[in-house]
Amino acid sequence: MTTGSNRDSAASFPPTAAAVITMLGSPDLAAWLQQAQIGLAFTTYQTNRLFLVGSKAEGLTVNERLFDKPMGLYAQADTGSAQPSQRLYMSTRYQIWQFENRLMPEERHQGGDRLYVPSQSYTTGDLNVHDVVLDNQQNLLFVNTDFSCLARLQPGYSFAPVWQPPFISKLAAEDRCHLNGLAMVEGKATYVTACSATDSAAGWRDHRVGGGIVMHVPSSEIIATGLSMPHSPRWYNGKLWLLNSGTGELGYLDGTKFVPIAFCPGFVRGLAFWNNVAIVGLSKLRSRSLGGLPLEERLAAQGAEPQCGLMMIDLNTGETLHWLHLDGVVEELFDVVVLPGVSQPRAIGLQNEDIERLVTFPGSNGLVITKPTVKRPGREAVPRSGLPQSAAALAPQSQEFDPAAIKYQRVYHLNADNLLPYEAFTYPSLQTRWQTQPQRGELLGVSAAVNGEMVGLAIAELLPDQTAELLSLYVLPSCRQQGIEAQLVKHLERSLAEQTEGKGQMKPLANLENLQ
Repeated sequence: MTTGSNRDSAASFPPTAAAVITMLGSPDLAAWLQQAQIGLAFTTYQTNRLFLVGSKAEGLTVNERLFDKPMGLYAQADTGSAQPSQRLYMSTRYQIWQFENRLMPEERHQGGDRLYVPSQSYTTGDLNVHDVVLDNQQNLLFVNTDFSCLARLQPGYSFAPVWQPPFISKLAAEDRCHLNGLAMVEGKATYVTACSATDSAAGWRDHRVGGGIVMHVPSSEIIATGLSMPHSPRWYNGKLWLLNSGTGELGYLDGTKFVPIAFCPGFVRGLAFWNNVAIVGLSKLRSRSLGGLPLEERLAAQGAEPQCGLMMIDLNTGETLHWLHLDGVVEELFDVVVLPGVSQPRAIGLQNEDIERLVTFPGSNGLVITKPTVKRPGREAVPRSGLPQSAAALAPQSQEFDPAAIKYQRVYHLNADNLLPYEAFTYPSLQTRWQTQPQRGELLGVSAAVNGEMVGLAIAELLPDQTAELLSLYVLPSCRQQGIEAQLVKHLERSLAEQTEGKGQMKPLANLENLQ
């Protein structure tokens, strides 16, 4: 199957063929996600994306958000809540983000049963942060790859080092050994992977084929050698699993020996588990930095091309159970996590207007939409940053709604400047009006929305003498003949009456006949 995605509305690229992303899932992948009651999240710093994958009866659901160089992911359950997967942590180019789920139990938003909102960030500077985790004291630890150490957050500093390999003589932003992965055992940092045991700037690049190591953090001892660019160590079911990226293999350590259980046709990086299944991230090979690896020779011998995507592998047999292939602009993945108890995960991006308009607070009983978006219901659009599409560009296919599904909402604090985002929903054009007729009184607006997406807008101007003039009344062509115009006027008149309560009798709304 092929699935599309929901992108941030302010993506900086036009929706051209060059930006197309295709996801093809194995026939039973959606059914497996449903049966397991899980969702997945994965990052690709190569194209600055966070993907969240879920399932529904019709197949896979995909939500996509843009961030600057997203890399390490960590999913945390909230022990004080009945719901798992309440928080995500993600490293980016110079920040570490905390996402919080803002949906209440049984609440849904645009089909999603989790809505991860970027709620806090910590600016670290560009450290090339790889894996991020929470320890048993709920402290955030991360692999500071550029400075060749494990680190934590500390107020007043970019980072505080907590451990470094004994062969690293100095903390310097030189990526000396390419320390990249961290495995926790009972909430404590216990194992790390690195591409070499070198102590010179970018020295690991000359040891990519067989210089990879695994270290035991408490003893600072190297416990495995001879690996090829190992990544993503994870302690699971009493074993230390890891990805021997340069050979394309998933395996585990038996003492000091790496035991592969499955070959994957790609540079493997990003590892998560669910029951007896490993979820492995695959990337295509970069000709310069990832060239000359054993993986390349093995693919050539098989006549196979490297792939980008996810593989779900049976830990008992090494067989591939399910897969997700990505094609198009995405060629590399970095990290993947499982989201337990989630069917359709979604996130808010920093460039999406949802981050402005979706609000929660104690006693709100769920999300409060402070203002509707100007996108047409049921139509995904990627307009240019800052401005909505023109009303004429919004497809006029007729749509009928249950009247109960249409929400009428007061739009506050309007003026000539902040009405610009609503220009596509003004008729006659208010931007044209302001050029010759300056604003004279207070502006009041009422919107009509379906599932949080605007379908109509009415705006009136309340003058000092308590008269009010209807300046604009617009409903999408596809949504007309359903009484929305009349309801907009009714709600607007009610708002005007409340606004003028105790200030004398408000006169009838002027200019009504001309705009209806």
